Amino acid sequence: MTQQYSAGADALSALNATNEGGGSGAEFASFKSGTSYKVRVLGTADLIRFYSYGIFKKVNSFVAKDPSVKNARGFAESNFTPWDTASNYYSDLKRKAEDAGNFTKAEEYKVEAGKYRAKERFAMGFVDLETGEPIILDLSKKQAQGVHAVIKKNEKKLGKVAFELEKTGSSTSTVVMLSSISLDPEDEEVTDKQRANFAKYDGKEFDMALFDGLLYEADEKQQTENLVAAGFDITLIGLSIGGGQAEAGPETPSGLPEDDFNF
Repeated sequence: MTQQYSAGADALSALNATNEGGGSGAEFASFKSGTSYKVRVLGTADLIRFYSYGIFKKVNSFVAKDPSVKNARGFAESNFTPWDTASNYYSDLKRKAEDAGNFTKAEEYKVEAGKYRAKERFAMGFVDLETGEPIILDLSKKQAQGVHAVIKKNEKKLGKVAFELEKTGSSTSTVVMLSSISLDPEDEEVTDKQRANFAKYDGKEFDMALFDGLLYEADEKQQTENLVAAGFDITLIGLSIGGGQAEAGPETPSGLPEDDFNF
């Protein structure tokens, strides 16, 4: 696992922070709005944190092969990627507009800066009780915090209780909920098959190696091509592709779901 990812306890520290002052061949499970899974949670630290770039319906999400150094609030502060530089370009324009008293223009630049800034995400691992196989879901920090709060509340009962994980809403109104469900046959909340799949993971831990190779890593050239595909004039930040005029490349393939990235 490359150093740009935080896993287990380190990822938990990031998840709980207030933000103040390939590999295994695994893929994210589909988790669009209206989706629900009945799952087993194997532990409280089955997750990684990562920072992804991308613009909904323009450039599929990716992580930087050579990531920037970020501060406690998640903002890049050194070793900037092309996308960080594009974001900083608009942030500088925003500050100049504010200094000039043009707050309408400043707000426009703020929105543009946000398009190119890396978003903090969390990949969380579960066992799908329907298939009996591990699954990994991609969540925003806010969504992951809510899910993890329920896991922590039930920490001492994880070997005895199943959960239902569901997503509703859309865009900035997307909600992810985790709720406990009974394994008692009389309650009929899970099937015999799902109970059997729950039982086969007794005493087991989530395979953290499944997180390796999960995310598409773009090098600097690919990131620059993606900026062009996003409609950004790369000459504004002194970049070009192949020493000539930049041409828009294909969208980057990615395993990341795209239904709630524009926030």
